[in-house]
This record gives sequence, C-alpha cells and structure tokens, in this order.
Amino acid sequence: MTQVIAKLKYLHIAPRKVRLVATAIKGLSVNEAEAQLLFRTQRSSGPLLKLLRSAIANAKNNMKMNPDALFVKSIAVDQGPMLKRFLPRAQGRATELQKKMSHITIVLEEKAGIKPSRFNIVLPKKDKKAKKQKTSKLKTEKKESEQKSFQKPEQSGFFKKMFRRKSI
Repeated sequence: MTQVIAKLKYLHIAPRKVRLVATAIKGLSVNEAEAQLLFRTQRSSGPLLKLLRSAIANAKNNMKMNPDALFVKSIAVDQGPMLKRFLPRAQGRATELQKKMSHITIVLEEKAGIKPSRFNIVLPKKDKKAKKQKTSKLKTEKKESEQKSFQKPEQSGFFKKMFRRKSI
C-alpha cells in the first residue's frame, strides 16, 4: 500500500490543543475528516483542514491515487520549539510565558473497499468578474447616496437667523 505524508511545522498552537482535534479525525475517510474539521470551532481545525487538503492534493496529483478511496491512517502531533517570554509581576518579580508550537504529520492511505461518502462537500467558486461588477455597482450607489446626504434643506425664519455661519 502506498502512503502519502504531509507535514506542517511551527504551528503557533500548543500541541495539547491540536491533539484534541487530531484524534477526532484519525481513522476516518478523507471526506468525513474534512467534514469534521469544517464544523469544528477550535482554532486548530483550520490549519489541520488545510494540511489535510494539501495531503489529498499530493495524493491526487503526485501519486495518481483516487481521493475518494483515501483515509487518515495516522496523525501525529509533536511539540516544536518553545518561545520563552517574561511577564512583569508585583514586587519586581517576573513569570515565564511559554509560547508553544506544534509539528503535525498526517499519513493518508488508500483503502481497497470504497464506501460511498456520506457527505458532499462543495467549495464555493470564486468569480472575479462578478466580484468586480458588484464592487463597481456598490461604488456608484454610494456616490449617489452621498450626493443626496450632502444637500441640506434650506433653513427659514428664526433658525436661519440664529444658526448662520457668520455673525453680523
């Protein structure tokens, strides 16, 4: 069996927090793992999703594997280097802050029995022409609304006399 390995190094999230999400996708098919990561609220799910998609792309383009037959064989989260900083405290003391980093390694493998996927993940396509047309349309609408808002109604009578710009 051929394996695809993808690595992410120096992620500025503590390994303990990344492992919580990583263990949830271990052993799942790629499609299910992607769906799990999309709906997680943890901060580490974003970089893990990006790493998983990178591994899928490597398998598809470099190894000519079927992306539907892939599953997450293993995922390892190791501790990277730690930045040590100090926080000033009372009476001249200081406490150490440890800013931890993670190294993540994901291994994908092809399974012989392909099950139909339970999820259908559709990524929105970016249309540059439509975006340009929308922004130009918004700009013209803003200009029209600004012109309307700058026109002040004529003041009359007592208020005109009291609130004029220059005093006489």
